[in-house]
Amino acid sequence: MSTRITPTQRQKRLGSELRKMRLAADATTEYAASLLGIDRTRLSNMESGIRPFSPERVRILACNYACTDESYVEALVAMAVDKERGWWERHRGTLPSGLLDIAELEWHATRVRTAQVMHAPGLLQSEGYARAVFAAVLPPLTRLEIELRVAHRMERQQVFERPDPLPYVAHVHEAALRMPYGGTGATRQQLRHLGAQSERDNIEVRVIPTSVGGFPGAGHALLYADGAVPCLDTVQLDSAHGPEFTHAEAQLTKYRAHLDWMDGAAMTSTASRDHIRKIAREL
Repeated sequence: MSTRITPTQRQKRLGSELRKMRLAADATTEYAASLLGIDRTRLSNMESGIRPFSPERVRILACNYACTDESYVEALVAMAVDKERGWWERHRGTLPSGLLDIAELEWHATRVRTAQVMHAPGLLQSEGYARAVFAAVLPPLTRLEIELRVAHRMERQQVFERPDPLPYVAHVHEAALRMPYGGTGATRQQLRHLGAQSERDNIEVRVIPTSVGGFPGAGHALLYADGAVPCLDTVQLDSAHGPEFTHAEAQLTKYRAHLDWMDGAAMTSTASRDHIRKIAREL
């Protein structure tokens, strides 16, 4: 099996899950490597995502680690089976790998929930608005870099056009709706686009009004991707140096609580849509 120079977050996740399973079974790398007929260095590379796991090897390890959660094992096997290059791979070498990992995460998720406090959700952005968001980055991006990011962001919206559209829930703070990225015209167009998208059966937009006051997670954007089973959920956070990914149980619990709180504090979908259109008229 070939060695990967830059494994994706999904490939790293498969390796880390099998490492976690091994540690839970109190098995050494030597023992696990012997099960597969390889040396311990190669196993370590597989657990770090540098080398791939085959479905057969996933099953061998799960069986010998005495993992009885069949749904979890089958989800890991599916991750090992999936070797197709996603559309995002066309951008490898021209965009930061973290952006490609976000697209991969969304594509394989069973549901995505987000929280935005500064701008409209990326998956629901119009082209002109997205261009204005990227133009506000420091240090400034070149025109080519901006256009590459805009093209990638628009392509991410394929998750809504496939035969099994991605279920998507967006929590958006009212302040984000009033931020004039690209000027009044571009923002008004974005709000109309957001309202129209929220009418789709698989997309729910919930506005958190300013009257709510302070709220948990107010300092950053949040993306929560449901996996095939709950223990394979992933959180992605925005940061100044690029996207960060976490799947530690304590973090998953914390951010699930954040989103649950937002569900209770946000306007209903219908009221949110009306509020978005009201703000668009006021601009």
